[in-house]
Amino acid sequence: MQITKRNVELRVDDSLMRVYLAAPKTTGKYPGILFYSDIYQLGGPITRLADRVAGYGYVVAAPEIFHRLEPVGSVIEPDDLGRMRGNDDARRTEIREYDADTTAVIEFLKSESTVIPEKIASMGFCIGGHLAFRAALQKDIKAAVCCYPTGIHSGKLGKGIADTQQRMKEIKGKVLMIFGSFDPHVPQEGRTVIAKSLQEAGVSHQILIYEADHTFMRDDGHRYDPAAADLAWTEITTFLQRVLN
Repeated sequence: MQITKRNVELRVDDSLMRVYLAAPKTTGKYPGILFYSDIYQLGGPITRLADRVAGYGYVVAAPEIFHRLEPVGSVIEPDDLGRMRGNDDARRTEIREYDADTTAVIEFLKSESTVIPEKIASMGFCIGGHLAFRAALQKDIKAAVCCYPTGIHSGKLGKGIADTQQRMKEIKGKVLMIFGSFDPHVPQEGRTVIAKSLQEAGVSHQILIYEADHTFMRDDGHRYDPAAADLAWTEITTFLQRVLN
């Protein structure tokens, strides 16, 4: 389906947070998705992913995750210098600040006239996959799609150590985890820890592993794998439709 695109201004802790909003063009009410980028923020590869989700009939809200540190509209280039900058931004952001952003976007989605407030999910990539998983700790999130999420097994997220793994029992929604088998950031040992923790916490979940590398769904890099990405998209859209529609 065709979509519309616009930018929304939210204020969190007196910081301007740009939220990229992609939504179906056809008038109606749709499930909402809190959509998290990787460390490079809202460049073309990420907004194209958000647009694709919206085209399946969802209102997608993607915040700039480093709005406290970067000027509004900043896109970090995915090169060596950009990687340093993005990782440093991630390191300097308090975990409670990530949580505050999550709450703000959820409340925004619930207040939108085009969103069904009882049907909100989260989705994210890399650090955004961890943020999408962490968002599921909140009662309003009915489903979470976490694509190659970093730091869940190690506690690495921002300043300090994230307690995401220890709080898995708080998740009441359903979770879909997408991994690449060649991902150095979430190796087999890390995936095993996550799977065991989910099982012990009694979280309704599905874990899918593709013969692919980290960021294999990002279409501008050498790790991009179109075939694996297409397979993942089929599973993602099926999962979201089953849980939210």
